[in-house]
Amino acid sequence: MALEGKNPLEGKKRLHFIGIGGSGMFPIVQILHSQGYLITGSDNNESDILKLVRGLGIPVQLGQRAENIEGAELIVYTSAIMDDNPELVAARESGLPLLERSDVLGYLTSLYDNTVCVCGTHGKTTTTAMLTQILMDSGADPSAVIGGKLHRIGGYGRVGHSGTMVCESCEFSDHFLKLHPDVAVILNIDEDHLDYFKTLENIIRSFRTFAEKAARLLIYNGDDANTRKAVEGLGKEAVTFGFSEENDYYPANIISLGGTRQSFELFHQKSRIAEIRLNVAGRHNVLDAVAACAAALACGVPAEGLAAPLADFNGAGRRFELLGEVNGVTIVDDYAHHPAELRVTLEAAKKLDFKRVWAVFQPFTYSRTALLFDDFVEVLQIADRVVLSEIMGSREKNTYNIYSKDLCAKMPGSVWFDTFEEIRDYVLENAEPGDLVITLGCGDIYKAAKLMLNL
Repeated sequence: MALEGKNPLEGKKRLHFIGIGGSGMFPIVQILHSQGYLITGSDNNESDILKLVRGLGIPVQLGQRAENIEGAELIVYTSAIMDDNPELVAARESGLPLLERSDVLGYLTSLYDNTVCVCGTHGKTTTTAMLTQILMDSGADPSAVIGGKLHRIGGYGRVGHSGTMVCESCEFSDHFLKLHPDVAVILNIDEDHLDYFKTLENIIRSFRTFAEKAARLLIYNGDDANTRKAVEGLGKEAVTFGFSEENDYYPANIISLGGTRQSFELFHQKSRIAEIRLNVAGRHNVLDAVAACAAALACGVPAEGLAAPLADFNGAGRRFELLGEVNGVTIVDDYAHHPAELRVTLEAAKKLDFKRVWAVFQPFTYSRTALLFDDFVEVLQIADRVVLSEIMGSREKNTYNIYSKDLCAKMPGSVWFDTFEEIRDYVLENAEPGDLVITLGCGDIYKAAKLMLNL
């Protein structure tokens, strides 16, 4: 599809990425590197992603200093970078052009003939990863931008050699409105990022604008009232998915196969078209799989090409990811950070064959914690034991004067600690063989899980 506006990288060859180790940065770096751009980057912390970046031959500086931008013709940064970042300050003082990550991603989505953008408050990463795996196995050779690691490719995205791109599309600060979807997938709409959107009505309005951008097809959750409201009267060619038989695509005969395995039959307009087996637990993953199947079929994958890739799908990184076992205690890591996500993750965990479920949660951003405080208190108590780290503020200052101890005060028996080492020690001293421990949150709480396993 045609690009709205000029190429923001036009005339630039040397690009510097501030925070190049971010999961959202790496797929963009991969694609631009493949196109011949000369890239440098910096980050504050060593990570697996930085190893992948260096594997491309891209130089990375640890620590953020003004001199790191020398030689760059354009600076790319993320919204997580604070205004006083020395590289950002130096770039502004020198007059270098600056682009936020979403602006670059928006441009890249315009370069493909068939860009599938997957959005929704919950489930984006898993659905994007499932769809990518289906398309890869079908021979479609897609490029992909995924918010979590897809184990099949060992990373967060890939450079394909076809006209198809799969792109996880986040509503944060309306970033997804910079994208250019040919096929737009809306999984659900819920209250989140209220520091920016303020009201649910504003969130629904933004998703409607996103749906309007679909050049060829809209695929949406017909069971979700907020999504139906967002797309009502658009007049777009559309297909629906959900649990209800009123949708175009829906699952039937959902059966637990033990552990995290389950199966279901996929129906299209009352006709059974495939039997799907999954290695990921929970009804939410069934729904994500149905959405991925609907999108794959819209991209030309035959119905018989759906089952094998999904049977081989073992989840995206940090999505109920089994990390290991210590002293008979199973350790799992999950990205859930919104009350609705915590609810489905913990309810799914409680249905598994474990003695007790531990929720080890790192709240993310002061605004979300304050604005959804009562919801967090309610859903965390689904777990048998609750352990909290301090809130990860990320891009925010604590103007809300809120702390994890405030959550604990409302949850009898819960505890909080300042450090991951303290969390590790407490959990390992108190968890019993047969327990399931889930580290939860979109920050760096996974480090506590790795400490428990001595990784």
